[in-house]
Amino acid sequence: MPLPAKVFRNKFHVIQQRLSPLFHVIMTFLGLLLLPLLLSFLSSQALARKFDVGGRDGWVVKPYENYNHWAQRNRFQVNDTLHFKYIEGSDSVLAVKEEDYNSCNTNSPMEKMDDGDSIFHLNNSGPFFFISGNTQNCQNGQKLFIIVMAVRHHNPPPPTPVAPSSEAPSLPPQQIDPFSFSSPVPSPSNEPSSSTRFGGLSTSVEVGVWVILIFTSFIELV
Repeated sequence: MPLPAKVFRNKFHVIQQRLSPLFHVIMTFLGLLLLPLLLSFLSSQALARKFDVGGRDGWVVKPYENYNHWAQRNRFQVNDTLHFKYIEGSDSVLAVKEEDYNSCNTNSPMEKMDDGDSIFHLNNSGPFFFISGNTQNCQNGQKLFIIVMAVRHHNPPPPTPVAPSSEAPSLPPQQIDPFSFSSPVPSPSNEPSSSTRFGGLSTSVEVGVWVILIFTSFIELV
C-alpha cells in the first residue's frame, strides 16, 4: 500500500475513534426524540378495527338489516377500515359526495371499488357516503352513510380552586419580654458554590478541546 494512502487511512481511523462517542450521543438523542412518535403510531394501528359492511349479508341490495341502522350501532374511529363483500362483476362500491349520495348519482365518484372484496380506509374524521355502482340498486336502498368520530385527547381536569376564608382569625394580644430576644440567625448565602461556578467552565473547556482535536485532525489530513 502506498505510504500516503496508509497515512490517510490511519488518520481516518483516529478521527473515527474520536468522533465515535459524539456519534453515539447524537443517535441516542434522536432515538429518544422519535420514540414517542413511534409508540403513538403503533398504538393507533393496534386499536384500528375492521368492519364488515352488512354483516354476513355483505354489500347487497336488500340486506337483513338496513345499512344506516347497522352504521348507527357501531362507532367508527380514524384508521378503522370498511370491508365490502360482493360478487365481482355484478356490483361495485362508490365513495361519493353528499349530494351524489342523496340523488344516487354514479357519474362522478371520489373513489370506485369493484374487485368484489374491497377495503376502504377511514383516514380522517367526519362523514363518509357510499352507494352502489348500479343506480337502480342505490335507489332501492343499497347505500351507506357513516360518521367517523374525531380523535379525542384526554386532558386531566384543572385543580379545584380553594376559596379563601372571609375573615382572618384574630390573635389574642401577647406581652413581649424585652429580655427574650436572641441574636438573629444569619441567612444562608445565595452565592453559588465553587463547584457550580466551575462546572459550566469545565464543560466549555471539554467542548473546546473536542473542536480543536477535530479541526487539527482535518488540518493534518490536508
